[in-house]
Amino acid sequence: MNEHCQHFEEQARRGGACRVAGVDEVGRGPLAGPVVAAAVVLPERFPTDGINDSKKLSARQRIAAFDRICRRADGIGVGVIDAEVIDRINILQASLLAMATAIDQLDPQPDFLLVDGNQRVKRPIPQMTLKKGDSRSVSIAAASIVAKVTRDRLMDDYHRLFPDYGFARHKGYPTRSHREAVQSLGGCPIHRRSFKGVPAD
Repeated sequence: MNEHCQHFEEQARRGGACRVAGVDEVGRGPLAGPVVAAAVVLPERFPTDGINDSKKLSARQRIAAFDRICRRADGIGVGVIDAEVIDRINILQASLLAMATAIDQLDPQPDFLLVDGNQRVKRPIPQMTLKKGDSRSVSIAAASIVAKVTRDRLMDDYHRLFPDYGFARHKGYPTRSHREAVQSLGGCPIHRRSFKGVPAD
């Protein structure tokens, strides 16, 4: 990611913002596990090397970036919404709730949000939505990394509780092996019952 990817942060600061938070979520597509969002406030002139859309980084690169973000960020918030809530309010609303929860964890609160996607977050903070924001904004990219690493670690924990499903490998995404395990074993407590391919009970 190059320095140009700080354009939106710089634009917000020129407009008077002091604490600009990038916001992103991961885990909309899996059949199991939570949707996780992060909100990250980076200092000005944060080095962009090694920071990118989490999907474009290897697991090792993500962890290295995660560690650097955690050391140097001015603020990090994380929101985790579990499968039961996803089933109750739907995945889009759960994703927005996860992002709002992550923003609420920031102290002090940000005065401007850069939000990945095209949906505004229901918080009374000035904000800009950016399609493919995790490739266009260093703050959103940082949030995508924090959310991804956090969710992967949660799925590793779930693997130890429910080892027959292979969560450590596929993180709950609908791979062939995961679908076959669900067909054979049925769902477990972290499966999203409202998703196609998961038994309703």
